[in-house]
Amino acid sequence: MTLSIVPALSLFSFLLHPLLFTITNAATFDIRNQCSYTVWAAAVPGGGKQLDPQQTWTISANPGTTGARIWGRTGCTFDGNGRGSCKTGDCGGLLQCQAFGQPPNTLAEYALKQFSDLDFFDISLVDGFNIPMEFSPTSGGCTRGITCNANINGECPAELKATDGCNNPCTVFKTDEYCCNSGSCGPTNFSKFFKDRCPDAYSYPKDDNTSTFTCPTGANYKVVFCP
Repeated sequence: MTLSIVPALSLFSFLLHPLLFTITNAATFDIRNQCSYTVWAAAVPGGGKQLDPQQTWTISANPGTTGARIWGRTGCTFDGNGRGSCKTGDCGGLLQCQAFGQPPNTLAEYALKQFSDLDFFDISLVDGFNIPMEFSPTSGGCTRGITCNANINGECPAELKATDGCNNPCTVFKTDEYCCNSGSCGPTNFSKFFKDRCPDAYSYPKDDNTSTFTCPTGANYKVVFCP
């Protein structure tokens, strides 16, 4: 009996080791609401959670995760089954988001453990703006974070105004000049409106040089609404 147990335990340890490695190396994201109002935080991957002022929600993502987003929703109502709607950032009427939110919404975007073992992260206004945001590393020797804390909703051009937010021009006009469907677009007067107020954030789809930030893989991060 002893001989049969030892191999079984060895096999269990062998199978468990990769699982522990994945969990240990997952990046954590502390999402905090410092606004004076309730924000319904959303994340893909991650789901969603109601955050009253000063509340925090922590999620994690494994190395190799790409195309990930964190954002805040406003003006939401949900029933006991987690179904309802939001004025900004709504994700198919679900509290637990399974798809990206509807513009306008300020986005924290990231991809973990990519080229040269780097994480890539940014704040994007390509889908417009609804809530001021900070997105910063909290470990890993990285000190450079991103903040977009301007009064964009209050100063939003009339053409882009939305309920509780400020639309990106692509959402409104749906032309290649603003949406970059051909991949050859440049800055416009509307994208400059966003860039002037939040220089570190993406203002249009090709705004890579001044808006993408990196940190060595293994860092943890925070996303703060109304920093």
